[in-house]
Amino acid sequence: MSFTVIVPARLASTRLPNKPLADIHGLPMVVRVAQRAKLSQASKVVVAADNESIIQACAAHGVTALLTAVEHASGSDRLAQACEMLQLPRDAIVVNVQGDEPLIDPAMIDACAQLLNDRPDCVMGTVAHAIDDIAEMNNPNVVKLVTDALNRAIYFSRAPIPWWRDGSQPGIATPQAALRHVGVYSYRAEFLKRFPLLSASPLEQIEALEQLRVLWHGERIAVHVSASRPGPGVDTPADLERVRSLIASRQI
Repeated sequence: MSFTVIVPARLASTRLPNKPLADIHGLPMVVRVAQRAKLSQASKVVVAADNESIIQACAAHGVTALLTAVEHASGSDRLAQACEMLQLPRDAIVVNVQGDEPLIDPAMIDACAQLLNDRPDCVMGTVAHAIDDIAEMNNPNVVKLVTDALNRAIYFSRAPIPWWRDGSQPGIATPQAALRHVGVYSYRAEFLKRFPLLSASPLEQIEALEQLRVLWHGERIAVHVSASRPGPGVDTPADLERVRSLIASRQI
């Protein structure tokens, strides 16, 4: 199976300014993400950046990067432009690895790419794992999702879903079916190029989750439920310190 990994990197971030360039023991975070992606079976790993400073940081560490438009509203829009710049064929498989997942498991990237080989009924694939932490379930920075019987996404939310009505402590107990969404997606290049033409969904705007646009328009997203947890992502300064600590202590 051949696929391309594209890492979208946007300099502006309300919760963590200049996030792609955040130093993690001598390397910018976006470079660490690309290095993890290179350990997958991807034939090519490319960063799609919105600022020349990210391009320069990647070049300094041997990472291929493209300068894309600043005004893209979503990471998928940025990926669509990168597909055009790379002249990928319509049937090419593209995996989007978020630029704030410096500890992403390369095996998860491979599994996400494999979804589109196995699921012709879906235009996208993504990854999730079981939630067993109450704080994680209630954290709006942790995206939750629910699936149907065929492991296709029904809904993504920042809220605790599904809500366990009969839990012994309502709002505290974690239902067995709870899944945490992992920031990795697979697409066929044809759909990525079509994505920017889809109108934004009201749900997407409320939750600030672009994958809801796909479901809103009746398309399907296949979900690989991983038995293992990925390393933590970075959304806030506290997350960044946690990742630095894990790498320093060689726990990852």
